[in-house]
Amino acid sequence: MRNLLVLLMLLSIFSAMSLPPVAMATERPWQQLPEPKPLPDPASSGYAWINGIQLYFETFGQGEPVLLLHGALGNANYWGNQVPALAKKYRVIVIDARGHGRSTRDGKLFSYRLLAADVIALLDLLKIDKVSIIGWSDGGNTALQLAIQHPERLRRLFIFSANYKPSGYRLDVDQNDNFVRYIDLARRDYQRLSGKPHGYEIFLQLLSLFWGSEPNFSPEQLNRISLPIVIAAGDHDEAIRREHTEALARMIPSARLLILPDVSFFAMWQNPQLFNQTLLLFLAGK
Repeated sequence: MRNLLVLLMLLSIFSAMSLPPVAMATERPWQQLPEPKPLPDPASSGYAWINGIQLYFETFGQGEPVLLLHGALGNANYWGNQVPALAKKYRVIVIDARGHGRSTRDGKLFSYRLLAADVIALLDLLKIDKVSIIGWSDGGNTALQLAIQHPERLRRLFIFSANYKPSGYRLDVDQNDNFVRYIDLARRDYQRLSGKPHGYEIFLQLLSLFWGSEPNFSPEQLNRISLPIVIAAGDHDEAIRREHTEALARMIPSARLLILPDVSFFAMWQNPQLFNQTLLLFLAGK
């Protein structure tokens, strides 16, 4: 309950704040928040009518399928720095999670089981038997839920800045300029993309309830994961405590811990060359 109240308070503060001044050149990479590049033109795009919602997706390239799951408050466009690099070799799928971006939501409360069910329904629709997943934040938590429930549908997982309990959140996140900037960016993008652009405050409240109680993965559940998996974070992560990330990696026997240097929760934007190279090596099994 304490975590929930703190998160509600922080989100309320964030929603009332405006974007701080653009980062100065003297700031270090982890102190900056460069916005991602636009996505390239997709090979296909559309809405999947699944589980009572319209789930927006786009696909790029050809080859073994790789699904990118965005982070909290985000949307598929936030992978603009990664898709061109990955689509040279893989069939890349991006989605707007339910209620995010262009996707709709119904009256169900958010849960990682529900988000995972949406992924499975989309894979079925696209006739994809197995997929590798790159999950960031909430996307990483959804990927962990899939590894627990549906390991037979997965090849390998790259989990970045995820948590297995609400206690993994850093409570000083409100002191970080990057998160203030990010919340403002996410609000503007929600209002631009959503079919209900005036529903952002309700959207925030529903997510804050969600984050106050989930994820809640047990050591026993995590210990049963045997897929090739990387548990990664930036060495200046503003959202997840380092010791929590390290504990998560220890509980998964097949996991490898990876801490990326000089970046934060937003590593894919701050150093896309490093992030993309890391993803490509992982997908190649190296």
